[in-house]
Amino acid sequence: MDKKTLAKIKQWQEFKELDPDLKKELDSISNDEAALMDAFYNDIAFGTGGLRGVLGVGTDRMNIYVVRKCTLGFLNYMIKRYPNIKNMGVAISYDCRKNSYLFAKHAAEVIASNGVKAYLYTSIRSTPQLSFTVRNLKCAGGIMITASHNPPKYNGYKIYDHEGCQLVPDLADLVIEEIEKIRDMFHIETMSFDELVASGMIQMIDELVDKPYLEALKTIPVQPVKKNNIKIVYTPLHGTGASHMVELLTGEGYTVYPVEEQMVPDGNFSTLKSPNPEEPSAFEYAIRLGKKVDADILVATDPDADRMGIAAKDSKGEYVLLTGNQTGAILLDYLGKFKKPKTHGVVFNTIVTSNFAKAICEKYNLKLVQTLTGFKYIGEQAALLENSTDEEFFFGYEESYGYVIKDFVRDKDSFQATLLLSEVASYYKEHGKTLIQVLYDLFEEFGYYLEGVHNIGLAGIEGSKRIEKIMRYFQSADLTSLAGKHVKTFEDYDKLIKTENGKESKLTLPQSFVLKYIFPLLLHLFLQIRILYYFFYIFPLKSSHHLFYIYFFCFLLFLGLILIYLILLLIHYICLLKYLRPLLFLLLSLAHNLHLS
Repeated sequence: MDKKTLAKIKQWQEFKELDPDLKKELDSISNDEAALMDAFYNDIAFGTGGLRGVLGVGTDRMNIYVVRKCTLGFLNYMIKRYPNIKNMGVAISYDCRKNSYLFAKHAAEVIASNGVKAYLYTSIRSTPQLSFTVRNLKCAGGIMITASHNPPKYNGYKIYDHEGCQLVPDLADLVIEEIEKIRDMFHIETMSFDELVASGMIQMIDELVDKPYLEALKTIPVQPVKKNNIKIVYTPLHGTGASHMVELLTGEGYTVYPVEEQMVPDGNFSTLKSPNPEEPSAFEYAIRLGKKVDADILVATDPDADRMGIAAKDSKGEYVLLTGNQTGAILLDYLGKFKKPKTHGVVFNTIVTSNFAKAICEKYNLKLVQTLTGFKYIGEQAALLENSTDEEFFFGYEESYGYVIKDFVRDKDSFQATLLLSEVASYYKEHGKTLIQVLYDLFEEFGYYLEGVHNIGLAGIEGSKRIEKIMRYFQSADLTSLAGKHVKTFEDYDKLIKTENGKESKLTLPQSFVLKYIFPLLLHLFLQIRILYYFFYIFPLKSSHHLFYIYFFCFLLFLGLILIYLILLLIHYICLLKYLRPLLFLLLSLAHNLHLS
């Protein structure tokens, strides 16, 4: 074990006022070198979603000391950036996870004890509401305690700038510099929470921002629809969506059936295998209730309610989970039809989102801008458009179930997305279509887009080393083919180099360790054929009248191919006989002459 790691472990062991639960955990692993290395080798680092790590003792874990240190570093950064920060304050929210409220309280204590007002919710609130709060109260920044959809053993810490947007890497690096200047995380002096509340330096907020946020959400609907013609099943997956979603939807006139077992905040997520709406298992309870009440759509939001997943009923009465790309395409097409921008509309998605959006944007004359992975980049671009006179924010989404319709929130917003989706479902039901049928129609118009995700979990020190090794191999391998397929384009966002058919060019996006491979059109055609087979196999003829025409066309095509084959076969034999006939006569003549001799 290296000296730096040993020094960190010793510092924790010698701190006499260490939190009792953390001391107990530290004592339990004191003779386990691997466990100590895992907990202390690194300092927990900012990633695409801020800090996110396993709860527990150590510098690479989420605990009150890491939170206090990060908060002081973040505050020192904000003090440098915003000279009038004392008149601005910092907003703090938290989700349902273990220690979320505890971490939020400690963050508020650090901020308020340094003369800056902290705005704190008395109960759980969502990530999008935190983003809104920062902008609504004109704060210098914001803190959200959440680990999003990660397993129960995780918690996290996301930071926001005055625009209500997560910090992009360049700014996050400045925060990290300030954090690293703090050598002693155990002696950050603060006043007590109750004293700070009594003095007004910590202000508890609920109604102060709840009402304005709900009022802003009422501007999401694009056009009047029937609303009472659809049934919606909703589950917050034990998370923050329970705070407003049912109230919001019923207030708009929709019929909503909440999954009562999952409306209760629960950091253990006791009814779930995973609190992730991308996982089919997350919809188990919703499907059960959906079949009972004959619901049209099922909606699930993750614990901090920034992401929304949906399942829609197909022709067999089964619920089909839509991907983020598919849901995004449905919403984008609807907005393209009915939302009229005052200037030129701009749509944002990420480099890992499918090209489905590109085809739809071309139809509606919308500009498509792609960013790096992470909604912070979409929020950053939205902020840049705020004062533009020629372009305006139209829609933003990413494949991992994140959507924002109006940029009064500069992060993913499941409340906005659910409101719009409900309107879309109601509109199309009034016109005799389900969302599945709408998706078929989009496939028919814009092409079939096949997608799949395979997650590989590599945790701990060894996991980080393996990830680094794998990425560096692919970066330096100069592959001309991958999995037996020719690589047409290779994009290296670490070196900011694009290689297409052997020619190099520069990438203009910010640096990020992302590698992207693009294959030729032939492979795309192959994948489109596969997706056609998939839909033919999964869905019956009656699911859409368009499928009848597709089936009929394929049947005629099949007959045509057989006919062409038979014609070619006949031509082959005719040609063969044409050339064999003289040869046969020659052979017969020779045989006859030989016989005569």
